[in-house]
Amino acid sequence: MLSVHRRFAVVGAATATLTLLAATPPTAAATADDRPGLSRFYHQKITWAACEGDGMPEDLQCGKVTVPLDYARPDRGTLDLALARYRATGRSRGSVLLNFGGPGGAGIPGLVASGKDFMGLTNGYDVVTFDPRGVGRSSPVSCGDGADELFGAVSADTDVQAALDAVGKAADICAKHSGAVLPHIGTVNASRDLDVMRQALGDKKLNYLGFSYGTRLGAVYAAQFPEKTGRMVLDGVDTLTEPITEQGLSGAEGQQTALDGFVTWCAKSMACPFGQDVRSAGEQVLQLVRSLDEEPVPSDYGQEFTGQDLVGAISQALYSKAMWPVLEQALALLVQDGDTHALTQLYGGASLPATATPVRQRPRDDGGLVDAEDVPLDNLPAALMAINCADDPDRPGAGEVARQIAGLRAAYEEASPVFGRYRLAQVLMCYGRPKGTDYIREKVRDVPASKMLLVGTRGDPATPYRWTLETARRLGSSAVVLDNKGEGHTGYTSSKCVHRKVDDFLLYGSLPASGSSCGPENTDSY
Repeated sequence: MLSVHRRFAVVGAATATLTLLAATPPTAAATADDRPGLSRFYHQKITWAACEGDGMPEDLQCGKVTVPLDYARPDRGTLDLALARYRATGRSRGSVLLNFGGPGGAGIPGLVASGKDFMGLTNGYDVVTFDPRGVGRSSPVSCGDGADELFGAVSADTDVQAALDAVGKAADICAKHSGAVLPHIGTVNASRDLDVMRQALGDKKLNYLGFSYGTRLGAVYAAQFPEKTGRMVLDGVDTLTEPITEQGLSGAEGQQTALDGFVTWCAKSMACPFGQDVRSAGEQVLQLVRSLDEEPVPSDYGQEFTGQDLVGAISQALYSKAMWPVLEQALALLVQDGDTHALTQLYGGASLPATATPVRQRPRDDGGLVDAEDVPLDNLPAALMAINCADDPDRPGAGEVARQIAGLRAAYEEASPVFGRYRLAQVLMCYGRPKGTDYIREKVRDVPASKMLLVGTRGDPATPYRWTLETARRLGSSAVVLDNKGEGHTGYTSSKCVHRKVDDFLLYGSLPASGSSCGPENTDSY
């Protein structure tokens, strides 16, 4: 029997159907000189103005670039991509572009929330970020309310075929709400967008800092446009080769390790809701998850809060040690008072009722930017699913999926009794969707670009350190690895040592020696 939960779209376990068009096959580097019809995109200039909206910093400027919807047919529609920047405080040598990951993470709210972490880079650069195609204000994809209802119909007693039928129906609704951008979403096209941005910013080469999924995007850019790649930093390095089944298993292992670290930390505090015995505390977390799966409790929004909702909330909080006190308090409210509000907030609003989710009944297909308040609340999980599937060439049939589930269940449970069930749903992510590109697996290797700095964190619960080493080997001699012996997802905003070495490279071209490391004593919040 397969365990699939209504909110498993949050980890990308949603899918699209064969009614969608396949993504445009990737080609070699697309430039204004060698691809007909692209010249007009490479000759645009960005008009910058104060960002509109509540809470926008006064010194943050916003703009947009226009890109083709389909790079193979650039005369068949365009998209506007939202950009934001902090100007260089002195003489600017150009721009450094930031991608905060996801996939599906919008860059502009990310820069608004954490801009202070990047102010050092304004000593030499305009610091620029963007909402990628299908994300944020840039033609955001959505799965609407109906998809959530279909996911909700899949219970712990549903068999594999019934689960696949449900996600297939939900994917039809995703296609309805996402519009023309959906067949053209994915990292290969997002990389081409990066090159248009580079030219529009007036930079001969792309200087880039990417986190988590943003490392995949950076690596693809370096492979497509090696002669246009400048100083590139990849922090929290994604895999370029592992199939979704292996990614989920790695995620379960990493999150279990992070949970063990949290429980050990929690047990040292009298406020820990699970007591001061580490082993007992770990067992209590697992028991709490199982009891909520058997008997969910009401949430503030009139829906049930299950054990898998709890797992999702814990998963989000484990990305950073700075969130551990917040998680401890949220768990205490649940254990002591049955209050799920704080955990729901950690889960990113995923437990909000469908009626509270703004959904565009008729997708905007003119390619223009949407207003920030009109971005659907499910945009991140919807985009995560769409981008990951566009990047993945594996499309097993229903029978093979059933066999995979049967064979993987024990391995996932062994990797993590808490997160295994939650991550196993990823195996269903792309069932029924057109085959994704094989460009990333086959072509992103031995990149003849300039030196790139790859940061791997030993205690990263999302992107294991071995992925940093594997990706460095694939990229070839251009890759230099920095070993961050700390905890949490990525290192730049949590380790002063990593922060300093990254800034030194981006600002001055000073790379750390091969094999350099940052010790755990430097992993306090930056």
